Order: sequence, then structure tokens, then C-alpha cells
Amino acid sequence: MRQVFLLLLLVVLASAVFAQSRRLPPTGNGKPNARTVEPTPTPAKTPDEPTSEENEIVKVETQIVTVPVRVIDRKGRFVGGLTKENFKVFENDVQQPIEYFSNEAEPFTVALVLDMSYSTKFQISDIQSAAVSFISQLGPRDRVMVVSFDQSVHLLCEPTSDRAQIYRAIRSTKIATGTSLYEAVDLVMNERLKRIRGRKAIILFTDGVDTTSTRSNDLRNLDDAMELDALVYPIRYDTYQDVQAMKDKPVIMNKPTIGTTGPFPGKTGTSIPASIPSMGTPGGRGTSAEEYLRAEEYLNQLALRTGGRIYLADSFGNLNSAFSKIASELREYYSLGFYPPDGTESGRLRKIKVRVDKPDVAVKARDSYVLGKKARGK
Repeated sequence: MRQVFLLLLLVVLASAVFAQSRRLPPTGNGKPNARTVEPTPTPAKTPDEPTSEENEIVKVETQIVTVPVRVIDRKGRFVGGLTKENFKVFENDVQQPIEYFSNEAEPFTVALVLDMSYSTKFQISDIQSAAVSFISQLGPRDRVMVVSFDQSVHLLCEPTSDRAQIYRAIRSTKIATGTSLYEAVDLVMNERLKRIRGRKAIILFTDGVDTTSTRSNDLRNLDDAMELDALVYPIRYDTYQDVQAMKDKPVIMNKPTIGTTGPFPGKTGTSIPASIPSMGTPGGRGTSAEEYLRAEEYLNQLALRTGGRIYLADSFGNLNSAFSKIASELREYYSLGFYPPDGTESGRLRKIKVRVDKPDVAVKARDSYVLGKKARGK
């Protein structure tokens, strides 16, 4: 009996060991003793705990207000060598901390915007020569973008300091019909210069009369100028008498051929007369005295609202002189920057005043700005 009992006990123990071995989970290598790692359970969310979307960092856009400043003595000469400590900036009579400062040695980014409509009183070769001469007077670190416009707006060169590239862009300009001035200014202000930091200026060569813009207008341009941290230098010429003489008269031009030295480089072929539409009928768009007065005021306001200056160019000599004076003035600016005070509303006109702690000097700077719609304080 005792032997039978021992035999039964061995059978029971063997069965237990076999059953236990079947409960061990297998692994990729077939070893039953490997451990299985269970995923950690996600804890339950408490009622006051924020969601993942609420945990994201909220980014608040800020916009520094940059004010170009020119300081001159009683003889009209530029006063250089000033530092940040020499300046004070006031907004609505409250002094603001100057957060950004650059002196006259800092490079500029210049947008050269050329009116290539048929009504221009200058020959294309004169415009190109004056523009090339202007570029040659800039500093080696200054960058230039070239834009021309007729009925369409042509971005010929992105901002670069490569003189050869800039010269090629200038020489690629050509005269055509239409004048989308407002769209060209809108493109430069809102799609190009706003993305660029540092000192900036727009050189705008035009008579100021727009005839074909549909996506922008003069009032929008002037509103945007109040938000712009760049100087605008219009070079204006008067084409009113020329336009009156050309009314209702089709202009006959030759299609260009390769090898010609005229202003219209084109394809190989025989010169064939091509008719360009007349400048318009009496009272048509871009021909009335009222539109020319409006154009003059538009250009004056662009300069005034940005702290720039308007130049008149009724001859090739005046055109060259205007470009030279602008090139000189661009080396005579400081730039001051401050953040709008908390609570400043976008779209609201704010008055500013810049002062210098030097005797017998005059400060030339814009006197107001408008906070852009995308800026919401510090």
C-alpha cells in the first residue's frame, strides 16, 4: 500500500509541473521563462485637467515699431556718430523703452520700383542708366530688389547684393501698356518688405497715375504705409501734357528684333508695325486733371507717412540728381524700435515723437504710426 501511495504522489506532482509549464507565455525566441511587459494603463482624466489642445503653448504675435530717423544740424548736414543713449521716443507723450537701434553704418534693403507704362516721359535707356547709376552709389552690403510694372507687376530680382544680378534685372525692363501702380506698391509693402528685418526703403519712379489696378487702390496703399517700417522715396514726373497730346491717337511701334539697340529687346524676325491702343478718350481713366492732382497727393502722402521725401524729375538731369540724393540720404539714417504699449489697439493712429539730447539739431522722422492688425501687444 505504501508503494502505491508514493506512486500516486509522484504522478500528481508531475501533472502539476506540466500544467505550470503550459501557463508560461511564449516569447519570440521560444523561451518560456522570458517576461512579458504589459502597457502602462492611462490614468483617468480629472474633471479640471486641461485637454491636450489646451496644454499647447499659445503664441502671441508681437510687432516692434521701427522709426527711421534723420538728424541734421542748422546747415542741413547729417549728424552722425550718435548712439542709442542719445535718443528718446515718446508715444502719445509717454516715453517708451528703445528696444532696437541701428546706426547709419547698417546696410539697407532697397526696393527699386519702376513705372514702365507707355506714358512715361523718359526713354527706357535713360531710366535704366539712371537706375544703374543709383545702384553703383549704394554700399556693398546694401541689398536691392527690382520691380517693374505696366498692366502687370514684374518681380525681376529678389533682394540681393549681387550687382551683376541687379544690373541684369534693371536692363530687362521694357515699356508696355497699362499702369498697375497700386498693385505694385501693395506687393512690395505687404508681400516683400514686411518679411525683411533691418533698414528698408522703397524708391518709386512714376507719375503716380494708375489705370489698371483691380486688386488694390490708393487708399489701401496709404493705410498700409502707416504700418510700414520703411521709407518711401517717390520720384515723380509729370506726364499730363504728353497724355493730353496722345489722347485718341493710336501709337505705332515696331515689333522688336534681336540685335536692335532700342528699348524693346525681342525675338528674331522682321520689324512689323504693331498698333498700341490710344491713351484713352476724353474723361477716360488716367487722363483727367483731377486724376493727376490725386496722383500728386498720393505720392506726397506716401513720403510723408513713412518719413521719406518726394523728388521731382522732369528731365534726365533731374532724374539722375534725384537718384543720387536718395542714395546719399540712405546713408544718413538711424533706426529706432519700440514695442507698442500693452492695450494698444490695432488699426488706431498713434502719435510718436523722437528727441535727441544734442543742441542745435533737427530731427526728421515720421510723427505717427498704425499698429498692424496681426500685432496684439507684447
